[in-house]
Amino acid sequence: MPVCPLVTRAVRATLLLVGAVILLARPVAAQHLLLPMDDAQRNHLKAYGVTYQALKAGQKAEWLLNYRGGAFLLPDVPDLRKRAALEGVSVEPMTDGAVAAVRAEIAGGNMDAVVLERSPKIAIYRPVDQPPWDDAVTLALTYAGIDFASVWDNEVLKGDLSKYDWVHLHHEDFTGQYNKLYLAYRDAPWFVAQRERDLGTGRLFGKDNVPALKKAVADNIRGFVDRGGFLFAMCGATESLDLSIASLVVDIAGPFSDGTPPDPNADAKLDWTRALAFQGAHVEPSPYVNALSDIDGHQVNVPSRRQPLGTFSLFGFSAKLDPVATMLVQNHRTVVADFYGVTTSFNKAVVKRNVTVLAQEEGAPWSKYLHGDYGKGSWTFLGGHDPEDPQHAIGSAPTDLSLHPNSPGYRLILNNVLFPAAKKKPRKT
Repeated sequence: MPVCPLVTRAVRATLLLVGAVILLARPVAAQHLLLPMDDAQRNHLKAYGVTYQALKAGQKAEWLLNYRGGAFLLPDVPDLRKRAALEGVSVEPMTDGAVAAVRAEIAGGNMDAVVLERSPKIAIYRPVDQPPWDDAVTLALTYAGIDFASVWDNEVLKGDLSKYDWVHLHHEDFTGQYNKLYLAYRDAPWFVAQRERDLGTGRLFGKDNVPALKKAVADNIRGFVDRGGFLFAMCGATESLDLSIASLVVDIAGPFSDGTPPDPNADAKLDWTRALAFQGAHVEPSPYVNALSDIDGHQVNVPSRRQPLGTFSLFGFSAKLDPVATMLVQNHRTVVADFYGVTTSFNKAVVKRNVTVLAQEEGAPWSKYLHGDYGKGSWTFLGGHDPEDPQHAIGSAPTDLSLHPNSPGYRLILNNVLFPAAKKKPRKT
């Protein structure tokens, strides 16, 4: 028997209405995962690793500058949810509507959303036979789950830095004086082995002594930045790198590595136009004083000059006008406890005028955290050795970052890891 068209239309309408009610009754699926980076985050350090792994897998990511401590916005995919859960990283599922509301809030304030395009290729300058101290960046990347390669003098001098976007330096003394550790450790087996290793490498590359080797390495690192690379340095590498780059002669301060006496005219043999961050600094001429120059404000290893630790404050930048500086200071704390290193801080009197100061101690004559452009690339210097070990000494046990998952100091290191992944925006004026 034929069915009445009116009845058919009524049945279809009823079915459509029932379907709509069912859809409305279901919870709306999330399309995004927000990784908050304020106090709601259980593990700030591993949140960087989750974001890095998302980029490595080809996922899209955004860095929400000045929004909830520098939150990350990722797609809601099962692998990311699983990784975040395993790592103890706090996530907040968000619908398209919720994200639109966040974008409106960002548009109306001192915030911005920066697209992270790809996982950067990272190298850490460190020897295979590690000396008896740890490297805070190696600790940070390992704990967060971020991939990196290790390079040393051989790789640098062969031009291998061109394979990487971002290179990290830590404790190394590029003047070839071993941070003057020969004063106390010249007969220690690890020190003797380190010296023999460097002398052997120098011979392979036609260098007569360790200062000549390290100067060649420093010049190659300068070239890496000049050609567009990103450099992050901490501790003694900051000061010694610029001293080595600026030196017009191999031996600027008479290290014991080849028996050369101190050069009383070392200051006159420095070309600061080649340096990244500093100018007009004075070299410490005595091989018996455990300091390289007056760049370091704290002079931790010179008892008569040593300055006490305080706190340093991160500067607030305009996210829309100065996104690079803003990325580098993203944090859930604006005041951070200071920490010593071979080079703890940077004497303001010798910092170049075009350098951006990212953090400093209020009322002190030194800065803690610097950034600048050089050629086609850029560099960032952070004073101190280990953000969670203020008095770190040779032989101290490595910091266990599982005890410091929310470390604001270590967050500064990891900001630099993701900085090269950011899509470059035209600078606003």
